[in-house]
Order: sequence, then C-alpha cells, then structure tokens
Amino acid sequence: MTKKIVMIHGMWGGGWYWENFRNFFEDKGFQCYTPTLRHHDVDPKDKPPSDLGSTSLLDYAQDLEKFVRNLDEKPIIMGHSMGGLLAQILGARGLASALVLLTPASPSGIFALKFSVIKSFWSALTTWGFWENPTRIPFEAAVYATMHLLPENERKPLYDKFVYESGRAACEIGFWFLDPKGAAKVDENKVNCPVLVIAGSEDRITPASVVKKVANKYKTVATYKEFENHAHWIILENGWQNVAALASDWICNK
Repeated sequence: MTKKIVMIHGMWGGGWYWENFRNFFEDKGFQCYTPTLRHHDVDPKDKPPSDLGSTSLLDYAQDLEKFVRNLDEKPIIMGHSMGGLLAQILGARGLASALVLLTPASPSGIFALKFSVIKSFWSALTTWGFWENPTRIPFEAAVYATMHLLPENERKPLYDKFVYESGRAACEIGFWFLDPKGAAKVDENKVNCPVLVIAGSEDRITPASVVKKVANKYKTVATYKEFENHAHWIILENGWQNVAALASDWICNK
C-alpha cells in the first residue's frame, strides 16, 4: 500500500484542521498532503470571495483531481465530512488506492435530512437565496451540530477559524434530488479500491444511520466502524488517537 495520504477537509474548514492526524500518520512514515479547498485559504475575518457562493462540488473535485494526478502514484484519499464526499467522487474517478471516510457527507441517492441535520443548517435554510451565496454556520449551531463533544474551552477558538462555505455546494449535498447536474452523484460500481467508513454514534450533522448507508453503498469493498462517544469532530475529540490507530491498522493490512 502507498505511503501517501491526501487529507480533504470539510465545510468551513481548511487543511489546518488535519494537524493531529497529519502528525500521527507522519510519525508512522506516511507522507501527508492537506490541500485547502478553493476559496477557503482566506482570513476568516474577511468578506468571502465573491464567487464562493456559486462554487460547486464539481469545482472542488476538479481542483483535487488535478492535485492528485500530479502525484507519482495513487494515494490513499482520506476525507472528513464534505471532504468525505469529495473523496468518494475522486474514488469513482479511479484516483485512489484506498478511501478512508471519516463522518462523511453522503452522495446523491441517500436521504440525509434528519431532524438534527435540518436543525444544524436552520440559519441557512431560512435565508432566501442561500443556495447561491456564501454561508457560515452560527456559533451556537456549530456547537450543536459539530462541537458538542469537544471541551468547552476549545469550541470558540476552533469556530473562529471557520471560513464561509459555498451555498451551492451545501445545496448539492442536502438537496441532491433538485440538482439537474448531479454534482453529488457517485457511481459505486466505479469505486473498486478498499473503503473504510467511520461514523460517530453521537454525530448530529452526518448521523451514524446515514453514514452506515454510505458504507452499504460500497458494500463489496467497504468496512464500517462506528465509534461510541464520538461525534462529528471525530478527528479532534478526546480519543481521536483510537480513530487514527484503527485507520492506520486498516491501511497497513490492505
């Protein structure tokens, strides 16, 4: 198995939030890459780029495909949240030697709008035109949706790093049934590499019941693991080392 890992972040984030995992895997001899998605490498205090709101998942995927193709071998592609969906898209393009999906967003065909998901995105959903404008989750919603298992003193410093996200990309994920271009579509028959799918039992924004359906989509090549006492920020929560260790063992045994 290759020793290269491309780690793809999720909504509102950047390559910075892989620090724990990057250090963990580099200590084990892996070469890790943490690209930052288009329009995300900005100061959180600045106004969002003017064309962020109309940026598609397919734009993110195009940038990432170019990045991956510049490597000298197919890497392991690891994705968290929306990055997990982008990893699936790249996997269907034959760009990965293996996929590691950490609390991933689901592709089209899987209905993910549970009550907790709607509550998480309520501020955006009740704002007219959110599907074509930059959006950022309020702090209270971020705590409910993604940070409730983080220590209280870590929540605000983490939130202060959040940047704006594409309303179009969010809409393509949540309302895939309204998207004529099918940006969130993934052909499972084209995902031929091993796939590890990891859920947190307390996750509210990508509920474990939905993540399990993602694993079932790739059932011929997938391994599913659900971690109790973990939620969406499974890569930062107390005990993240256990998640990283399981992923490392799985990779090394492929």
